[in-house]
Amino acid sequence: MKNFTPDIKVLAALDRWDIAVFILVLLLTAAAVFYGQLRKSKGGDRLLDYMLMGRRLSLPMFVATLAASWYGGIFGVNEITHNYGIYNFFTQGVFWYAAYIIFALFLVDKIKKYESATMPELALKMFGKKASATAAVFTFAGILPVSYALSLGVFLHLVFAIPVLAGMVLGTAFVCLYSAWGGFRAVVFSDIVQFFVMCSAVFLVLALSCARFGGLEFLKVSLPAGHFSITGGNGWFNTLAWGFIALSTLVDPAFYQRCFAAENAKTARRGILICTFIWFCFDICTTGGALYARAVLPAAPAADAYFLYSLQLLPSGLRGFFVAGVLAIILSTLDAFLFIAANTLGYDLLKNKFKNNILASQIFFFIVAAIAILLAVLFEGNFKKIWFVMGSYMSACLLIPMLLGHIWPRRISDNAFTFSCLFSAAAITVWNIIPKSETLSAVDGFYVGVILNIFILGFAVINGREKAHT
Repeated sequence: MKNFTPDIKVLAALDRWDIAVFILVLLLTAAAVFYGQLRKSKGGDRLLDYMLMGRRLSLPMFVATLAASWYGGIFGVNEITHNYGIYNFFTQGVFWYAAYIIFALFLVDKIKKYESATMPELALKMFGKKASATAAVFTFAGILPVSYALSLGVFLHLVFAIPVLAGMVLGTAFVCLYSAWGGFRAVVFSDIVQFFVMCSAVFLVLALSCARFGGLEFLKVSLPAGHFSITGGNGWFNTLAWGFIALSTLVDPAFYQRCFAAENAKTARRGILICTFIWFCFDICTTGGALYARAVLPAAPAADAYFLYSLQLLPSGLRGFFVAGVLAIILSTLDAFLFIAANTLGYDLLKNKFKNNILASQIFFFIVAAIAILLAVLFEGNFKKIWFVMGSYMSACLLIPMLLGHIWPRRISDNAFTFSCLFSAAAITVWNIIPKSETLSAVDGFYVGVILNIFILGFAVINGREKAHT
């Protein structure tokens, strides 16, 4: 471990082979985007092709784009592991696997039958116009790629030593250009290359770490005992809250979009189950690698330790491949979330304001990027806070009404949906800002929002049932 240092300069650590491999991966990604555009049919609905690739997403493409678009906050995940150990694997992994399986087995068929293009449009068909507008607002707030724009800024800062803010601006502008130009097709075809690179990169780090330092025994000796606790010292209320936040997958716009784009329900269902296994393996690699980084570089910045450790662990050539892999992890999520957020503005919220919806969405890419960067600055670069706050609102406000709408169709009115969402959001905000006792402070506002949502919509369901019998 004596050869490892937390002060390594990334660009200086890369030799010509690393740079060549890094550039090669970027060129392959660009070639995949152009190849996808060449395969685009000239006929058909241009807007449908731009948003959903004409609903012709095959199983391999579905798996690649969904798996790749789910891990953009790699620095945030590493930061949580560095600080709290395997707490990360449970809060950012295990809880989510259960949500993925529920989505695949119980929601895919219900979603596909509506033939919608976006989740707010699905809410329109299930509940009404007010519900659609409300869902669009919360979708936009929840899908804003704040942590992913921040991750890209951190990456460019580490590699090229430019300020994080400048990295966010330059990086997101680049992503906006190719994603806005090529639409969902560009996102999918770039994800195919990025999926392979990112999975291979994190596997190499874990495999070489085990080979060099040994397995679990080395980690037990080198890490604090708390790093092997499920809660990581955060308390059970905080830990279990992540379990509920993981249920936000059931209303996650990226999942819905890919299900809408899939060839059929079978493709979507099988694809999600395959992705769940891939994500499990990926989480093992990233959590394990980050634990080795904490053991070897305990003095390194929490968010950067895994990256700096991996550069010193890997040999020439593979260093460049790893750097490209980290960039692929970030870009594959950032472009997906930018795309959905821009379409939420251009297609769902302001659809009738523009003659050319595609052009409107392309412009909104840059507006969304600016908002995401501004929020990253306001959150002071705290990944955990960004995820917890943004995830709490969307899952607490949309989860219950959307699920009940699937379980009991037409029992919840347009007004009830809208009122429950807005009232829950207001309750979460008030709870988070009012003074509380030490005991009540342990209860996150997320729980308050969910409980109120269940109470309001439970009454609506019962009332709807009574009306159905009269």
